[in-house]
This record gives sequence, structure tokens and C-alpha cells, in this order.
Amino acid sequence: MLLGLAIRDLVLIDRLDLAFGPGLCVLSGETGAGKSILLDALGLALGLRAESGLVRAGAAQAVATAEFALADRHPARAVLAEAGFDGGSDRLVLRRVVGADGRSRAFIDDQPASIGLLARIGDMMVEVHGQFDRNGLLDPATHRDTLDAFGNYPDALAKLGAAWAAWRDARTARETAEAARAKAKSDEAWLRHVRDEIAALDPKPGEETELAQQRSLMSNREKIAEALDAASASLSGDNGERAIHTASRALEKIRDKIGTRLDAALAALERAAIEAAEASAQIDAASRELGRDARSLEAVEERLFALRGLARKHGVAVDALADLGADVTAKLALIEDGGETLGKLQSAEIEAKKTYRAAAETVSQKRRAAAQSLDKAVMKELPPLKLEAARFVTALTPLEETEWSEHGAERIRFEVATNKGAALGPLAKILSGGELSRFMLAIKVVLAKAMTVATLVFDEVDSGIGGATAASVGDRLRRLAKDRQILVVTHSPQVAALGQDHWRVEKSRKGNATVTTAQRLDAEERREEIARMLSGSAVTAAARAAAESLMNTARA
Repeated sequence: MLLGLAIRDLVLIDRLDLAFGPGLCVLSGETGAGKSILLDALGLALGLRAESGLVRAGAAQAVATAEFALADRHPARAVLAEAGFDGGSDRLVLRRVVGADGRSRAFIDDQPASIGLLARIGDMMVEVHGQFDRNGLLDPATHRDTLDAFGNYPDALAKLGAAWAAWRDARTARETAEAARAKAKSDEAWLRHVRDEIAALDPKPGEETELAQQRSLMSNREKIAEALDAASASLSGDNGERAIHTASRALEKIRDKIGTRLDAALAALERAAIEAAEASAQIDAASRELGRDARSLEAVEERLFALRGLARKHGVAVDALADLGADVTAKLALIEDGGETLGKLQSAEIEAKKTYRAAAETVSQKRRAAAQSLDKAVMKELPPLKLEAARFVTALTPLEETEWSEHGAERIRFEVATNKGAALGPLAKILSGGELSRFMLAIKVVLAKAMTVATLVFDEVDSGIGGATAASVGDRLRRLAKDRQILVVTHSPQVAALGQDHWRVEKSRKGNATVTTAQRLDAEERREEIARMLSGSAVTAAARAAAESLMNTARA
């Protein structure tokens, strides 16, 4: 929900702070007062295009800041986390700064952000519908998700996505095998040579390291043997284990005469004797192992050089030769098994495709049923909005197989016609500004339960209407406002009377400059503003009475 909008030095606004509550919030004012500037400011904070002309004359920059309440499970949190933002607060602040040169900067919770990320988050927080809107339902790319949300069949969509992934993987496996088999056939002679060459050497993982160590050992056999013999002699000589035992016996003889003073020394000598014996055993074992190695240095080097030479020839590490052999053998198997492996992959792909088609048909059936319900519900909303001649149709167009995807096998587009007998066409091209806003209102009323955006903005949804039609518009706005926040820019007293919060936008002189301001109205001020909307600049007693009546009706 939008909590507040702060504007600095934007067009005719020098400084303005607006606070919004839940429910239906009304923005009214005379034509040209600057209501559209407020929406421009909100659009800036949401990531829309910035221009230097938005900066107030004489100012260095314009700033628009929108603050939102952020629910714990709001999808924006995941997007923010993915982009490296904390997103842990229950408040979210989107800010845009536009310089006099037209350059702009974006901030999310006072941290620099890309305009693209700001726009992405903004789309998740607010939906704006106006005469020049080109987003939301005017974008056909949103129609499929909108219909699916209205129809509410997530399990069928999940099965469709899983079936598509399985079919895609099966197709990729088959295509990869076909390409590998074709390549193997063209390289068959070479592959057989490589397989035999590797098989003849039969390399083992880790063998290069082992051979290198053996080579080093054999190259220094004499020096190592001399060192081992010297170490063994030292440990077993007068200065080795014998000396430790001699010292221990000497101390034991006087132990009863000196008490416990030599206990630590005797314990140390005991440990030293054990460690010396262990060292002597290890040295003897190394000497025996060195004597047992029957392989010659020449044989080890020959094997090592052969492995390294074969690895260089095929551009791999020595330890990868075994894997290369297995890979070559697998490629030859594609030829030698007579196409059996490829046949299994083809059968698996056919079965995966059948599963996908069944899942896609299930979704298509649900979409057709949802489309009928959606069309019927929208058509029911149109006559009270002075769109009685209009038609709304959810068109499902089958796609070619090459266009099938995880989203199904049909294209979905909302189409309208405003007159009987007229051809159906896209919403944005067929509807005029006022019709478009009312049409969007009708659709939003029907889709209310499926919507995830908490704040909807309608710009002059009541353009060109009055009386009962304006009352119908107000009634639908109030219905929407039961579950989410609605901001509406209006010239209709019937709509304004239903507002739970009311701001009046007006233009005035401040020194030598013209500025736009906004004032939050109390009950008496609301009655006066609605009376002005009823009668014009000269507010009469009858207009005040009519305004009071409208407000009483709204409270009923």
C-alpha cells in the first residue's frame, strides 16, 4: 500500500508531502490545477521515463519519493533479495532524482539502484490506469497470466511446466545423440584408433603422480639407502635407544632415595624410548620397501613418458585419459549398437511429447472455461459504465508446434469492440481515453480476487460521464477499495462523495511563481469541494445540500 508521496521541485510543485490511507482516496481539483503532475511524480518514483522538462524552473533537480508498506510475503522481497537489497523492513522507499540536464538516478531504501530494477519493483507495487496508460492489461503479454490467475488452476499449470521441461530435456538428449552418432560415423576410424591406443596403455586415475614419486625415489635410491642406514645405526647405537635405556636404569636405582622429584624425567625417558622404537621400526620398513621395489628406473620412466605423450597428443591431462577412453567408447557404441540407443531416446521423446500435449490440452480446456466466465463477468459490468454496446472477448489462438512452450499451446489476448457489428481489436487501439479507463475499471472489478498489486490508480476514469453512470463508476471503485487501496483522480462529485480520504489539488501564486499545492480535506471542506464540483465556481446553497446528500448516501 502507498503510504506517502513526497515531491520536490517538479514542474509547478516546489514542495509537497501527501499521506495516504487504505480504501478509496480521491484527488480532485479544477482542470489544469496540476492533478496530472501528482501522477507524473508517482510515475517517476515507480521508474517511468524521466525528462528534463519535469524539473521546476530555476531548480537544479526534481525529486519524487514514494513510501510503501511492504507485507511479509510480498513478491517484491524476493526480487530485492536477488538484487542484493536487504528488503527486511516493513517499509519500502522508492526515490527518483532528475537533474536539469535530464539525467536521472534511482534509489531503493536510500541505496542506489538501476532504473530497470526500480521499474520492476514499481510495477509490483502500483498499477496506474489512465488515458495514456500503455502498461498492465494494455500489454497483451500480461493477458495469459491474468486469465490463469482468474481461472485459478495452479496444479494444472505446474504439471504443464513439468511436462514441458521433461519433453525439452528428452528432445535435447535425442538431438545430442543424433549429432554425436553422425559425428562418430564420420570419425569412426579415428575413434577406433584412439580407443585402441588408450586401451593399450590402460591408464589409471592418479597413476601419473604415483609414477613421478617412484621415479624420484629410484633416482635417489643410493642416497636414500645411505640416509636410512645412518638413521637406523644412530637410533640403535650408544647415542640412541641404548642411551635412553641406560639413563632410565640409572635413575631407577636412586628413585627410592630422591622421592618423586625424578618421576617427570623417568616418564619423559619412557616416552622417548617408545618414540625411538617407533621411529626405528618405520625406518626399517622404508628400507625393506626400497629393497623390494623390483621395477627399474628405466621401466618407470618409459611408462610415465608414454602416458604424458598420449595425453599431450589428445590435449588432455594424464588423469583424464581414462575418461577420454570411456567417452570414445561411448561414441563408438552409438554406431555399434545399430541405433538401439538412439531409438530409445526417440521413444522417450515421443512419450514426453504425448505427456506435454495432454497437460497442454488440460490447461487449454481450463482456459476456455475461464475465458467464458471472464467474458461473461466483464460484459455484465459494462452497461452501467455507459459501455452497453461494447463487447469483450478473450481470444485463444492455437499456436504452431514450434511456438509451444511451458506456458501452453495457445496465444491469449483480450479484445474489444465498442459498437455492434464492429470488428474486435486490441484494447489500446479500439478504446478512447475515457472508454479505456472505464473498461479497465470493469475488468479490475472482475479480477479483484486474482490481483496481487495492493494499490490501483485511476486517472479520470469518469471522463465524459455523469449522473447514474458516474454513480456506477463510484460504486465499482468502492467495491475495489474494500480489498485494496484505490487512488482516483476525478471530476465527478458522485465519485468524490465515496472517498474515505480526499485531497484537493489547486494552483496558486507564490511570489512571482505559479505553484501547485494539495490540501487534505476535512468533512466540511469535502462538502464544499463536492458542492463546487456540482455547481462550478459559484457554490450555491442547493449545491451544498446536494453535496451533503451525496455524502450521506455514501456513508449509508
